[in-house]
Amino acid sequence: MNFVTPNKEEINPFLQLLLLLFYGIAGGLVFALIGLVIAFLMYGTNLISNVDALLAGEPSYLNGLKVMQIFSSIGTFIVPGIALALTEKQKVAKFYGLGKPKFPLIILVFLIMIASMPLMEWTAIWNQKMILPEFLKGIEQWMKEKEDAAMGITIKLLTVRNNFDFVVNLIMIAVLPAIGEELMFRGGVQRSLNRAFNNPHTAIWLSAIIFSAIHVQFYGFIPRMLLGAGFGYLYYFSGSLWYAMLAHFINNAYAVCTAFYMQKHNMPLDKADEPIGFPWYGYLISAIITIALFNFFKNKAERERKLD
Repeated sequence: MNFVTPNKEEINPFLQLLLLLFYGIAGGLVFALIGLVIAFLMYGTNLISNVDALLAGEPSYLNGLKVMQIFSSIGTFIVPGIALALTEKQKVAKFYGLGKPKFPLIILVFLIMIASMPLMEWTAIWNQKMILPEFLKGIEQWMKEKEDAAMGITIKLLTVRNNFDFVVNLIMIAVLPAIGEELMFRGGVQRSLNRAFNNPHTAIWLSAIIFSAIHVQFYGFIPRMLLGAGFGYLYYFSGSLWYAMLAHFINNAYAVCTAFYMQKHNMPLDKADEPIGFPWYGYLISAIITIALFNFFKNKAERERKLD
């Protein structure tokens, strides 16, 4: 029930965190540039005077924005995780505990994500009711503007015109973030913080806070933090990053599939975040079942690891 045992010769964990930050910034810049170059190849020199339209996700430049988003995700999150393992002169699979996943644990991850949906909805509703004191109204207004801007871009990225767009969206929004963000935050940040503090719970929650904060979406901070903590505990209980990646994929793929369904049925995407509206006991039952499933996952993972 421990993280992957780190090599005793690994560099200082705080230096690992600094390296992750450096690799993330450098990788993000380099791959964003690659994405921009590809966009120029797609649209020609006319893009020079329309870069703002590209970044705003205007319909005629939507494919270019998706290309940039894909490359940015790779450079900012996937590359740093791989680079850190290589810096430590270890294989990526060994460094992050990417052993072969067990089928019973895969099923449990699916059940956990399904059972937790009402609970996550309740935390989202509660978070969205956040009101700051009067003297912080300026900050609150800025937060709402950032939230609206992020939602606008998300809706544009989720837009599908054909089935190929749906596949691209699954890769861009579900597959790459599941791999990259788990490598970065659970495999990298959480692993290093656990080495630094020798306390897995501190490492899990600090990583979850950083994971949520980096999205700069304040009215979804709490549910995203809880998701990050859930992914962290899946990694901690199993010692394998695959289960956190799977849970992350399920969460994001659900959003992509929901958006695809809504567009197929001519429903506005800005309604996607509207709560289903469970009765209070539905949220309570969700919380109880989710906690029970996490405990079952922990016990099952312990037994599986003893058999290996």
